[in-house]
Formats: sequence, structure tokens, C-alpha cells
Amino acid sequence: MRTTLAIDGAPEAILEKAVKLGIARSKTEAIRLGIFALNKEYSLIKDIEMELVARKIMQEKAEMKKKGERYLTEEEALGKYKREIREARKK
Repeated sequence: MRTTLAIDGAPEAILEKAVKLGIARSKTEAIRLGIFALNKEYSLIKDIEMELVARKIMQEKAEMKKKGERYLTEEEALGKYKREIREARKK
């Protein structure tokens, strides 16, 4: 997501100070750090990694639906390896 912000006054001074002190390399990075601090303070997303994975899966499913594609079943994916799998399970 791309967003353009006009920031002035106190927020601008805070961003500039964060960059000057080396807390962030740029104002953009300082804003990103602020977003993570907001999440930490209010627990907006409890498990960020899980949220990102879920979003990626939903995006992938939507793209596959547009193209008329589907995931392979376990049988389809492992079909040609069945014998090797059976032998490995016996050991």
C-alpha cells in the first residue's frame, strides 16, 4: 500500500528528531516504527506473522480463482511418489 502524507507541526518535529538521533534512517522509517509501536501498545494484531500468511493465502486464492486454477489434491501432488512414500513408512 502506498500512501502520501502531509505532516507538519509537532509530528514533523518528532520525525526529524528521530532521524537526527539515528533512531530511524528516514522519516518514512520513523513512521513505520511508529506503526509498530502503535500495534505493540494496543495489540491490534496479536500474531503479525500469522496475519501476513493469512493475507497472502487469501491473495493467492483470489488470483487462482481469476485464472480458473486450483490447488492440487494430496493424491495429485504425491501420486507418482506413492510407492516411495509407502516404502519409507515401512522402515
